Amino acid sequence: MSGRGDGALGEPGTGPMETAPVATTQATFCATLVDEWVRAGARHAVVAPGSRSTPLALALADRAELFLHVVLDERSAAFCALGIGKATGVPAVVLCTSGTAATHLHAAVVEAGHSAVPMLVCTADRPPELHDVGAPQTIDQQRLFGRAALWFVDPGVADEAARWSWRPLAARAFLEARGGGPVHLNLPFREPLVGQPGELPPGRHDSWPWHQEWRSSLTGELAGPQSTGIVVAGAGASVSGDLGLAGWPVLADPLSGRRLPGAIGAGDALARCPAWLAAHRPKAVVHVGRPPASKAVGRWLAGLDAEHVLVDPHRRWSDPERTAATVVDALAGMGRAPDGWLAEWQEAECRAQAMFTQVLGDHPEPTEPGVARALTACLPDNGHLVVSSSMPIRDVESYMAPRRGLSVWANRGANGIDGITSTALGVALGRRPEPTWALLGDLAFLHDGSGLTGLAARNVDLTLVVVDNHGGGIFSFLPQAALLSPARFEQLLGTPQDVDLLALAAAHGIGGVEVQAMAELEPAVLDRQGGVRLVVVRTDRAVNVAIHAKLQAAVETALEGM
Repeated sequence: MSGRGDGALGEPGTGPMETAPVATTQATFCATLVDEWVRAGARHAVVAPGSRSTPLALALADRAELFLHVVLDERSAAFCALGIGKATGVPAVVLCTSGTAATHLHAAVVEAGHSAVPMLVCTADRPPELHDVGAPQTIDQQRLFGRAALWFVDPGVADEAARWSWRPLAARAFLEARGGGPVHLNLPFREPLVGQPGELPPGRHDSWPWHQEWRSSLTGELAGPQSTGIVVAGAGASVSGDLGLAGWPVLADPLSGRRLPGAIGAGDALARCPAWLAAHRPKAVVHVGRPPASKAVGRWLAGLDAEHVLVDPHRRWSDPERTAATVVDALAGMGRAPDGWLAEWQEAECRAQAMFTQVLGDHPEPTEPGVARALTACLPDNGHLVVSSSMPIRDVESYMAPRRGLSVWANRGANGIDGITSTALGVALGRRPEPTWALLGDLAFLHDGSGLTGLAARNVDLTLVVVDNHGGGIFSFLPQAALLSPARFEQLLGTPQDVDLLALAAAHGIGGVEVQAMAELEPAVLDRQGGVRLVVVRTDRAVNVAIHAKLQAAVETALEGM
């Protein structure tokens, strides 16, 4: 947009210079920031209570256009904002007070940075005169989140002489975050902290934001007639256009939004079948979005003598195997596959899915692959499923059958298990009144125990499905499980716990049930009356390793001779 706005602001440093009380100036500054964010499309703000952040908290609370969510714990607040950003694609504002409170946002900021989730992170700070003199709740907050933040700015204590810069500052911060990641505003405030805003600096006409941006895309083209290629679609692929025009198989991570009928959902199992792979070597691989969770797929792709092209709409370098010869943010075209190429992959997919159904059908008791497969099949078309890292996301990736209508979310930027309950709350807030479920392990559930505080009072439809194997199930698949003595393994890796998860939830006013057979799972997770519920499914870690091996053996047998 062009022009300075409805009123003349003058050049930098030449705006109104009248002296105003510090409380009024700070209140006007914060109201201006919030006004720009609302103009730019902000709809959610998550506030962790604190004193020094009062001026911005009041400005956020005063805007009826914003949904204001007050969350006691800063870590949970940040992951809630992360979930909202995931679910809406629009930055949520998360605000906390100064000192160690700000450090508790770090894990969610790192996840947002690695997974290109928009987030506007606002940390209140003490003014310069209180630094380095032993003042309470005063730490160095400059670039606190390092490279995890796309952009950092500390404008200093609000000053009337700089009011011409307030709207551009707010508008740029929102745009930078909307581009795909967290932006950190460190905002020092002086006492008194409560004031009434004066007249705001004039904004652009028709309530437009001060800055807007239209992004153009680079275009790459992978050509070649009769090319035997594949597409590997990860998180972010849903915004990358039509991936099936070339007649290539699409190996679709559940987070890609592309695990639809006709896609390859059993990629992890196929990648573990050397004989089948040897007869189906692609000459080109298009990687769209972030890499999938499957290590087997990653190892197979890294060993291919093929042309690799990375397509990432966020322009992030998501190439851990370092195979990409070309990196672009959009792709104009791909070569046409020869007759039969796609059909052979889809036949293998059909056989693998049939084996999953058959083997798991022989186990009426709860199994972790069975829970992942049944849950992703039974949830309604308008549902949202948030999946924890560690075993749950791997089981969903391996055993979720292609389908339409279910949105799957996970924190796969930094791949931590922390904050998953709070992330699920954020998704539920961002997508309400649509229902949300979360699939997580017992350790992830306990790790975000603070996320249960006040959860029952939220106006969301959220069901937490916790697979309780009394520890860290994923470690049982590692070499350490065979190389260490059982006692040492349990001590250092097994992470045994014996918490009554239903009682813990009940202490927070959350009701729940325990599922003891697979036949009970679907009615339990679909028995929704609104609000927050817990479903606990108990499994055994050793049995879990065995069932995974049984499933893989069945697929290898089914593919013999193809």
